[in-house]
Amino acid sequence: MSQPIFEGSAVAVVTPFNDSGVDFSKLEQLVEFHIKNGSDAIVICGSTGEASTMPDSEHLATIKCCVDAVAGRVPVIAGTGSNDTAHGIRLSKEAAACGADGLLVVTPYYNKCTPEGLIRHFNAVANAVDVPIVLYNVPSRTNVNISPAVLEKLMPTENIVAIKECNFSQVPEIMNLCGDRYTFYSGEDALAVPIVALGGKGVISVVANIVPGYTSRMIHAYLDGDISTARKMQIDIIPLVKAMFCEVNPIPVKEALNMLGAGVGPCRLPLCEMNAKDHDYVAEVLSQYDTNAIKEFFS
Repeated sequence: MSQPIFEGSAVAVVTPFNDSGVDFSKLEQLVEFHIKNGSDAIVICGSTGEASTMPDSEHLATIKCCVDAVAGRVPVIAGTGSNDTAHGIRLSKEAAACGADGLLVVTPYYNKCTPEGLIRHFNAVANAVDVPIVLYNVPSRTNVNISPAVLEKLMPTENIVAIKECNFSQVPEIMNLCGDRYTFYSGEDALAVPIVALGGKGVISVVANIVPGYTSRMIHAYLDGDISTARKMQIDIIPLVKAMFCEVNPIPVKEALNMLGAGVGPCRLPLCEMNAKDHDYVAEVLSQYDTNAIKEFFS
């Protein structure tokens, strides 16, 4: 098996915006909050980070800010996926130069390429950099699935080391074909413990924006053999997970962070503020959880 980039919970951190663009000072605060409260790694400029709304200069400046703020204390995984292979290569090279410890490369969206196109795309990006790559399989956003057969053909590409998997049902087949070649991370908060039960090493988490310590402890409980605690924690967190996805991510999680005083600003269009009913629902669910860490840190 490839050496895992991290074990536990990597927060898919939101990008704080203000009227001028990215609020880099707030991003530094968020990084400090997550390191002090147990996140095992930070994923910057992913889907939750609204990277698709960022011009390249801002995207790369955000990665650099995160890397500098982390200062080597936990791994930083930078989202550099694109539906244009040449663009993805440029972003990946620049993110690696910024000091990212790994790259999160999503399946090309909109183009709906063939399996052979996927193989060529991922190999082209991987061959352009030396850092480890986590493939991001999220068919609900891209309408393309990275099949077990594609992953089997990518096995010789040494720096493709892990998969953030949202198509949970195919994980056993991938493991059957590829053995322990890849590290698996859940891309679904509701299935974090189940993927670890299959041999995965953790989760790339949205809900960890709200409860980073809880999410990390949940995964490490299972990895440390305390299965009953991990199972209970997974079940207990489901209402919060549902609330964080009551509208398109990251609308609810940003709204929740703002409710709790973190001041991360709005989403960028085409994402907009929550409707009143969902706002009240999120507020009610938040009241059922211990969110004092956020309130105290950002007070």
